Amino acid sequence: MSQNATAIFALEDGSVFKGRAFGAEKTVVGEAVFNTSMTGYQEVLTDPSYFGQIVTMTAVEIGNYGVNKADEESDGIKVSGFVVREISPIPSSWRSEMPLQEYLKNGGIPGISGVDTRAITRKIRDAGALKACLSTEGISPEEAVARARGWEGLVGVDYVREVSCKKPYRFSKTEEELKPFTVSGTSLYNFERTKPLFKCAAIDYGAKTSIFRRLSFHGFDVTVFPASTPAEEILEFAPRGLFLSNGPGDPAAVGYAHKAVARLIKEIPTFGICFGHQVITHAIGAKTYKLKFGHRGGNQPVKNLETGKVSITSQNHGFAADAESVEKCGGIVTEINLNDNTVEGLRHKDYPVFSVQYHPEAAPGPNDADGLFADFYKFVEKNS
Repeated sequence: MSQNATAIFALEDGSVFKGRAFGAEKTVVGEAVFNTSMTGYQEVLTDPSYFGQIVTMTAVEIGNYGVNKADEESDGIKVSGFVVREISPIPSSWRSEMPLQEYLKNGGIPGISGVDTRAITRKIRDAGALKACLSTEGISPEEAVARARGWEGLVGVDYVREVSCKKPYRFSKTEEELKPFTVSGTSLYNFERTKPLFKCAAIDYGAKTSIFRRLSFHGFDVTVFPASTPAEEILEFAPRGLFLSNGPGDPAAVGYAHKAVARLIKEIPTFGICFGHQVITHAIGAKTYKLKFGHRGGNQPVKNLETGKVSITSQNHGFAADAESVEKCGGIVTEINLNDNTVEGLRHKDYPVFSVQYHPEAAPGPNDADGLFADFYKFVEKNS
C-alpha cells in the first residue's frame, strides 16, 4: 500500500471520514468505540475484549514508540480496525521491534489516520456506540455506509468462543518473567516467593496475558480453561480458587458460562473481572444491560462504597450489571463508577465470590487496583 493511499471510515448514521490508509488493504465492519488512554496502544490492539470493534484513540499521536513482542496481551491483534489522528512515521524507543504500521499490516488489520478523532469521539458519546465500516480498498462512501448498517451488531452475539483458548493449559512463567517491567536498576518490584502457591483455575473468556501474570505473581499456580468448560471438569480439577477473566461481546449471550459459574461460585472462592464480573451477575440471577458508549481507557474513577476509597482504574467494557437486580438476587454492590454511578464491583451475601468491572492488572493504566490480586489470595486462604 502506498503512503498516499486513501481510506474511509463510515458510521451507520451516514457520517463519512476520509483519511490516509495504513496497515492492511482490507474492508472491515464492527462497533465503533473510543479509548482515552494516552499510552498502551499495543495492549489495546491485542486485548481480546476488543474483538469485533473498530477502535478510535483519542490521544493525538499514536505509534511513536513502536511495538514489541513483550507488550502483546494475546496471540495477535484482536481489534477489527484502528482509527487515529496521526500515525508516527518513525518509532523512537529502544524497546521497539517494528513500526505500528508494519505490525497492523502483518496482522491483516486496516487503519486510517488524518481524521478528526475528536469529532468521531463526540459523535459516539452523543449517539452511543455505532456500527461502522473501515476500508482501505477504495470503496465508495455509499457502500461503506451500507456495509456499516448491514453489520449484525454485538447484542446477543457470543464472541467469547472466538477468542477463548481451545484446551486447558498451565500458565508457567519464571519468577523473572513475572516481574513487571521497570527501568533496570530500580527496586520498584522486588520479588521473592515466600508464601505457598494456591492452585487456581482461570476460565478464559478472552483474557489478557497480564492478568495471568499478576495472578501468578501474587501466589497462584494458574491453569487456564476454555470458556465452555463445564462445572464438573473444574470441580474435578479441585482448585483452591477460581478466576473469571475479561472478554468480548454480550455477557447475556453465554448461557453455558452462566450455568457453570452458578454452580462453581457456591463451592469455590471466586474472583471475576470485567466480562467475568458480568458472568457472575447472570450466574446469581441478575441482569446486565448495554451502556450508551461504554468505558474504555485508563482514567475511570471508582469508589468503594464499603471503604470510601477512590481508585483510578483501567477499563474496557460496553455492558454493565443492573444494580437493582443484583441486590434482589442476594448481591451487594460494593463499588460504583463516579462518572455515571454504574456498578463497578459486587459480592454475594451467601457465596464466596466477589468481582469488579474494571481491569486491576491495568496494562496499560494506573496500578491503584493491583492489590485486588493480593486480596484474592487472602480470600482463598480464608474461604477454602
